[in-house]
Amino acid sequence: MAASQAYLDKAQLRQSYRNVWHTDLTNAITADFTCCCLSLWCGPCVSYMLRKRALYNDMSRYVCCAGYMPCSGRCGESNCPEVCLATEVFCCFGNSVASTRFLLQDEFNIQTTQCDNCIIVLSLPSCSSDSSKGGFMFCLQQFACICSLVACIVGSEELSEASQLISCISNMVYWTVCSCMQTQHKVEMDKRDGKFGPMTVPPMQQMSRIDQPGPPYVGYAPQAQPAYYR
Repeated sequence: MAASQAYLDKAQLRQSYRNVWHTDLTNAITADFTCCCLSLWCGPCVSYMLRKRALYNDMSRYVCCAGYMPCSGRCGESNCPEVCLATEVFCCFGNSVASTRFLLQDEFNIQTTQCDNCIIVLSLPSCSSDSSKGGFMFCLQQFACICSLVACIVGSEELSEASQLISCISNMVYWTVCSCMQTQHKVEMDKRDGKFGPMTVPPMQQMSRIDQPGPPYVGYAPQAQPAYYR
């Protein structure tokens, strides 16, 4: 009960964060197309690399599901963190993506925008700032299960094919959103680690000297005045 209340309090606190992600979910694929494709076809491997990078490659800091789940700290992480992380990303992939997201949000006080939250609620309500809302993906799964049961009872081939199609759509929604989320995490850590290059400082303006009629021009070169101004 105490752990559940702490989880709800933390989710409520995230709604007051003021910073935003460097890229939102709708633009994640254009922000890093390669990472998005890799996350789509090999999601657990990308989740492993991103979690390790989120911990600054210090696996002594690793805790199962980043400390956000009831199993955290009870899986022998201190003995073999690499094996535990590999088990987490392959057996609990959705939780591994959500935990990395929460880790970055809490470190940099990043809020989830309404647009991102709407997309996540439709597919991964466990990653949402309001986990009480249902997910469109789970509704599809339930509907596919009902169609499959009815198809078995009545022996309908059409219902069986419809169930497989709905299940396929549900999986596509799940993996697409997960890949965009992981790309969003990767871009944010690129920003953190200075991969976008250092910020440039504007050139210092020079003070005018006594023997100069005026201060030197900064920026655009002076334009010649028309003859009628002379």
